[in-house]
Amino acid sequence: MSEKKVLIVGGTGYLGQHLLQGFTEVLHSLPYSLSLAFTYHTNPPSKPLLDGIPQALPFHVDLRTGHGFDAISKNLGQPDVVINCAALSIPRACEADPEAALAINVPYALVRWLSSFDENKTFLIHLSTDQVYEGTKSFYKEEDETIPVNAYGKSKVVAEQLILTNCPNFAILRSSIIFGPQTISPVPKSLPIQWIDSVLAKGEKMDFFHDEFRCPVYVRDLVTIIQTLTNGWISESKPMQLLVNVGGPDRVSRVQMAEAVAEIRGYNASINPVSSSSVDRGVKSPADISMDITKLIQTLGVSPTGFKEGVKLTLEAEDASKRQ
Repeated sequence: MSEKKVLIVGGTGYLGQHLLQGFTEVLHSLPYSLSLAFTYHTNPPSKPLLDGIPQALPFHVDLRTGHGFDAISKNLGQPDVVINCAALSIPRACEADPEAALAINVPYALVRWLSSFDENKTFLIHLSTDQVYEGTKSFYKEEDETIPVNAYGKSKVVAEQLILTNCPNFAILRSSIIFGPQTISPVPKSLPIQWIDSVLAKGEKMDFFHDEFRCPVYVRDLVTIIQTLTNGWISESKPMQLLVNVGGPDRVSRVQMAEAVAEIRGYNASINPVSSSSVDRGVKSPADISMDITKLIQTLGVSPTGFKEGVKLTLEAEDASKRQ
């Protein structure tokens, strides 16, 4: 089998770094030769990241203009798999600048670049969000109508429609909150479990929403899901157009998330349940966007980690990194 090429768009972000690490760890056990590359824009790859993934080629790309894709064509060639996890993913930032949200979250330049190749041999794995759903019921299914309530969700719906219309082979992953250990090169945004741990450790009374529900997904499960899709495409190359919910098996509120951290840590924490309507966050947030993940389990044969177990693994990894 000829050398295969995987490009991670947004490789210096949280999921991007975990994907680079995950693919690097399995490079020598794959039944094919793999060239790994990634793009970056705002955050150039740090020395620790480059040292941790020495085989991966970095490329500077502006997703708004497409500047930088030509260099990938010249130095890497047409990828077999492209994983797009670049996004403006903070809802408040999207609400403040909806034009930027559309420009970054809708991959016009990426899709245009992929369509420039003569062969339709590239499989696009695109990260979407549970925030495409309205949030008025529990356990949304993929066929439920998308009625986003904020600019972030709206930009992601437009992105899905672009891919559905223009890409011959794709997997759109509607991901919930992604949680897990910190990355090789720490990302600037706060991570959910680490943030909860830091505030509860202070022993002060802290407010958490009791009426917003998600199905958080453990980051290493998401990496496994993407690797499974990648390996399936490379080994079989069967036409695929997949849209699937990606979450953990547990529907939890912010209060329940905090309680899980407190229980594992043994904190005598004062968790104060409040309604999400009591806080003005500058953006409307859907109340219940928990998802049915039956299709994910049946299609890919994966069994996502339970929330409490994922929290335990996350905190163990954080403790281990502090001891190093």
